[in-house]
Amino acid sequence: MATAPNIIFIMADDHAAKAISCYGAGINHTPNLDRLAKEGMRFNHCYVTNSICTPSRATILTGVHNHVNGVRTLVSDIDNRLPNVAKQLRVGGGYQTAMIGKWHLGEGPRHEPTGFDYWTVLPGQGDYHDPMMIEMGSRVVEKGYATDIITDKSISWIEKRDKSRPFFLMCHHKAPHRSWECHPKHKHLYQEDVKLPDTFTDDYKNRARAATVAKMKVADDLTYGDLGLVQPEGGDEVGERLVKGWHERKIPNPKDVTSLRLMDRETGVMFTFTSQTELAEFKFQRYMKRYLRTIASIDENVGRLLDYLDSEAGLAESTIVIYTSDQGFFLGEHGWFDKRFMYEESFQMPFLIRYPREIQPQSVCDDIISNVDFAPTFLDFASIRIPSYMQGVSFRSLLQGRTPADWQQVAYHRYWMHRDVIHDAYAHYGVRDQRYKLIYWYNEDFGLEGTRPGGEEKEWELFDCQEDPLELFNCYHDPRYQEVVQTMTKKLEEKMLEIGDEPVHLRDDAWNYVNGVNGTVSILKDKILNRNH
Repeated sequence: MATAPNIIFIMADDHAAKAISCYGAGINHTPNLDRLAKEGMRFNHCYVTNSICTPSRATILTGVHNHVNGVRTLVSDIDNRLPNVAKQLRVGGGYQTAMIGKWHLGEGPRHEPTGFDYWTVLPGQGDYHDPMMIEMGSRVVEKGYATDIITDKSISWIEKRDKSRPFFLMCHHKAPHRSWECHPKHKHLYQEDVKLPDTFTDDYKNRARAATVAKMKVADDLTYGDLGLVQPEGGDEVGERLVKGWHERKIPNPKDVTSLRLMDRETGVMFTFTSQTELAEFKFQRYMKRYLRTIASIDENVGRLLDYLDSEAGLAESTIVIYTSDQGFFLGEHGWFDKRFMYEESFQMPFLIRYPREIQPQSVCDDIISNVDFAPTFLDFASIRIPSYMQGVSFRSLLQGRTPADWQQVAYHRYWMHRDVIHDAYAHYGVRDQRYKLIYWYNEDFGLEGTRPGGEEKEWELFDCQEDPLELFNCYHDPRYQEVVQTMTKKLEEKMLEIGDEPVHLRDDAWNYVNGVNGTVSILKDKILNRNH
């Protein structure tokens, strides 16, 4: 009987699948990440339950949705008394456990990592260069580049482990989170321009208002710091401050750009412009090249870790290695950077996994999985009972090349931070299946910290991801799609019932809704009417 596998979970921050070369976008080269796909499996439809850093991390750790673990927004802290997958592995399977790198779930006795034999984490977002780290409660400044340091510490912990027991390591990188600061040795990379996305000049027609008002536009909302430019002194005429008290300013996007002068922070090179189009594309190229150079260190360090495993007797065969990101990221699609939305580039997580004992090399999976499924899958591989509180489902069978007939081909997403003061992104929830995506923009903040009151018009969106993969045409009100609307609405309500989340679209105007859209009768209405029978 095979012994329980070791598990190494490597997670980056804001790493879009398109910025991994095995996903085929052709914008960069990541040979070491590609090696995981070559020697294991690549998932094309892995999705995040809440496309923002802190909630995603909480879901991965606990195996439950954010309305259950209580970490709904970026300013939420986890209650570390909650059960989590590390505790289950340690107590139920005798695993040695470690958390190294970015935690971002709070600090102090009630929020620091628990369930780990060893932990050393960055406070908050952390720094790229000479970062402060909190090691088992004590603060220490580590000299060097964060991605290198996190990998060094991960390898060192593996070397010092008790070799008689399996281990679980969460190696969490800061990169490539903004503002993007690459290792000095990678500054020469990506001199050629990156191809503009087809939707870079999106005008947001036939979409929900949320797409128009969001302050995540490459042309308007990147800061001087983001692009490595000198920030001039002055008032609003030199750039809008993002929020009161924050020192960074957005780079202007004036109608007349001819008087605008931008200076490289390191070289002193001055840039001038003749049109808004030229300025927007300049910002895009600066953004993308800085982002991709930061990813170069991630790829390099994943290679270092894989080389170490391959050099140690038996570790490559007996260790599950996973690479993912805490959510997707916009790389200029729809003119945006950042994440938050349920649109595909933000919603899709990269997911690569190698385990020679069970996973065939060069496998590709097109079934739908979600980050809430990670923890149950870890426990399944460790032959540890999956606790009843976990809402995810193990996808071990998919890794073995078997898709169960009743597999959940639906992913659920809910973003709670209505109109946060920086990005102005609207609150929404929805579901995606293999072809369609339904989104409800409910536009309420539920009194959450760091958000602004709602009151905006509520809207629905439906996208046919097969016919419209760029998600440019909302077909919710198209008569040809009314049966799809009904089907996807039922899928949404079934998923919300399954996980116990609040269906806002049925709260105040339930009866009008269920009787008003083409005679659709909600499964929730049926359950309400029959709950006592």
